[in-house]
Amino acid sequence: MTQIPRPYFILIVMIQAAVLAGSGVIGSRHASAQNQMIFFQIATGGVDGTYYPLGTAIANAISRPPGSPACKEDEACGVKDLVAAAQSSSGSVDNVNAVESGRINSAFAQADIVYAAYSGTGPFAGQQPMTQLRGLAHLYPEVLHVLARKAAKITGVKDLVGKRVSIDEPGSGLLVMARNIFTAYGIDESQMIASYLKPGPAVDMLARDELDALFQISGIPSRLVATTAEDHGVDLLTLNGPPVGKLLDAHRFLTRYTIPAGTYEGVGEVETLSVGSQWIVSEKLPEQLVYDICRALWNTNTRKILDEGHPQGRNVKLESALAGIAIPLHSGAERCYRDLGVLQ
Repeated sequence: MTQIPRPYFILIVMIQAAVLAGSGVIGSRHASAQNQMIFFQIATGGVDGTYYPLGTAIANAISRPPGSPACKEDEACGVKDLVAAAQSSSGSVDNVNAVESGRINSAFAQADIVYAAYSGTGPFAGQQPMTQLRGLAHLYPEVLHVLARKAAKITGVKDLVGKRVSIDEPGSGLLVMARNIFTAYGIDESQMIASYLKPGPAVDMLARDELDALFQISGIPSRLVATTAEDHGVDLLTLNGPPVGKLLDAHRFLTRYTIPAGTYEGVGEVETLSVGSQWIVSEKLPEQLVYDICRALWNTNTRKILDEGHPQGRNVKLESALAGIAIPLHSGAERCYRDLGVLQ
């Protein structure tokens, strides 16, 4: 994870303390003698996944608090007076709800969850469509990992019946994906001993022989999966055949993905699924603020931070910034991408 400079760290602690104290106002300004500080949060996911460390790196990159050294004339370095912070959360479902309700102004979420929330379909059927959601950027492909203890003799999804399985916590996009996978394979979570844990605690239980399998989604390589593969006898389940074809027909944001052999110690090539991760914002955010954040995301300073930080940061690229975004862009993001030549 990118090391946060001490002045930024102190300001981030101030933000988190204010939220815990009940202020909860994101994007508000704090008056000072010369400048107004803009507090800005990014809801991410669990600290053991990819969202949180990547969100921390991006928050660091787009921040430029009052009193920061002047930027070079030929290079942008964050948004003037902005202090951004990554916030841990339960995941995509909670994040879209938080942005729509105004509890938070920015979040990472799976592409399928974002579209379903905006259109009132899938897990959000029967609910009011979340029309305040706006796109800012596609980030990277999230890859599904289904880990199973070798001793449990689980060779496919249907073998999860009767086993102890963690399918992530309520509020996560992964839980929605897991249930869709079970439907495609003709099974149900009621047929297994299901737990609803974040991957970190689930891996600990797997190591203690208290779980047989767990679902995890992240960019690759996943540090959590790599450590588990090194320290414990595990398999990664392959997802293919007619059930996957049916799943892809029903869920257009899911795609096939092959994890190359050797990505994880002792694990060969694995066929699985992936879904895009997106950075979304509230439609209510000022156009200029979103424009400035978008420009800061794609400047050369940020490129260095992304390349040197979390491994998945290298897959956050301008050329794929609009891939799979099926909701409207924020007006500030749209203007940004036109100026950058991505949109005509």
